Amino acid sequence: MTIFDLDTVDELLTTTRAVRKRLDLERPVSRETIETCLRLAIQAPTGSNRQGWRWLVITDANKRSKLADIYRRGADSYLDSAHNAALAAGDAQNARVYDSARYLANVLQDVPVHVIPCIENHVGEANAGVAWSGIYGSIYPAVWSFQLALRSRGLGSCITTLHLRHHEETATLLGIPEGFMQVALLPVAYTVGNQFKPAARNSLESIAYFDTWEQGR
Repeated sequence: MTIFDLDTVDELLTTTRAVRKRLDLERPVSRETIETCLRLAIQAPTGSNRQGWRWLVITDANKRSKLADIYRRGADSYLDSAHNAALAAGDAQNARVYDSARYLANVLQDVPVHVIPCIENHVGEANAGVAWSGIYGSIYPAVWSFQLALRSRGLGSCITTLHLRHHEETATLLGIPEGFMQVALLPVAYTVGNQFKPAARNSLESIAYFDTWEQGR
């Protein structure tokens, strides 16, 4: 028995893109809309039901400007070299991605809402993969749910992490206490137009295996 309209659900899942150039920098986003999307997001599963997430929503223009400066210091040299490498390799799709990422870095201060999801770090400096899997697995499902909720309301976002090269400075700016780690910065705005297409991806047959890892498929 089908509970949901699958065409609608499938379109939502396949067209929730990383939006950068099509963020509307002029249209305001209400606090109520962000709160609604966050309430939906925190229904996501979280490890051991800790619910250790915290969500910083930054709308203050001065703080957005300072965050954009921090982001650019983490982004500029990396994005330039990555864009040039993609061009040299003839990789048109990734060249477009890095070009749009450079655009976002230049206008980030103008995006009306910045959202920084954080998670309580209960493992300290542990290097065990299982520990870090648990940490990130306790926040990223909620981040994705937040993005889906935004998309269903005509807003866009993308996961960015380059400000994390200077995460201590960001923590000082925003008053993030010790014991909590930032995992991303999401610029949030209404989108210019609402039509998005599924992205080009590798075929499922080349990346999905059943029962054992199949080499040379």
